Amino acid sequence: MKLARVRNPETGRIESGAVEGNTVDTESGVYPLEEIELLTPVKPGKIICVGLNYRDHITERGSEVPERPSLFFKPASAVIGPNDPIRITEAERFDPEGEIAVVIGSICQNVDRTEVGDYIWGYTGLNDVTNRDAQEWEQNWVRAKGFDTSAPLGPFLVTPDEIDLPISFELEVNGKIRQASDTSDLIFGFADLIAEISSFMTLEKGDVVSTGTPEGVAPVKGGDRVKLKIDDVGVLENPVEYRSPPA
Repeated sequence: MKLARVRNPETGRIESGAVEGNTVDTESGVYPLEEIELLTPVKPGKIICVGLNYRDHITERGSEVPERPSLFFKPASAVIGPNDPIRITEAERFDPEGEIAVVIGSICQNVDRTEVGDYIWGYTGLNDVTNRDAQEWEQNWVRAKGFDTSAPLGPFLVTPDEIDLPISFELEVNGKIRQASDTSDLIFGFADLIAEISSFMTLEKGDVVSTGTPEGVAPVKGGDRVKLKIDDVGVLENPVEYRSPPA
């Protein structure tokens, strides 16, 4: 099943529904997707991301292959939905990073990797937008990874029975492909990541585990349009805008 969260155009109420073709079927009725505001498919309580999980990106960054997953957080306040603007500053470098995200479906604590599939609600896309300048000097990446609008999420949540593994995806900027890969190239796969994270942290329904980005990382500027295209999921598109620096 392909699921969406939308804002009802008549009442303004947020509703969920199943996507069929170019429509979404909510409790209030069936609406064309092009005529309704599409929101993030879930509202995660927390987002756990994985750095350096594709070998080509490790080479690109001049890093070493980690022995265990290299994890970091993005706050829920960083999340934006399809078509929402990514806001950056003109004086710093910001890179989009296309990723496949796993959405947790139920309380997940200390789960064996052979049982991880029982806890996966579905898959979606996440754009791990990174302030590369801040990442170079900041040890814990709070500014680099956690700023407002740094986590475009969506467009839909697709349940495991409706998606083929490995999942192929590509990231475009202004119509030109920058990244292209599939999840068979992950160093730490879905089961490895969720088993590792749940061994020390309780994952809850709606939490997101974003699984890392491949090579092809490069900066964007105001006026650019970023598209993350994922097979069986859809297209997560966001414009890039400059925001005013703090006074």
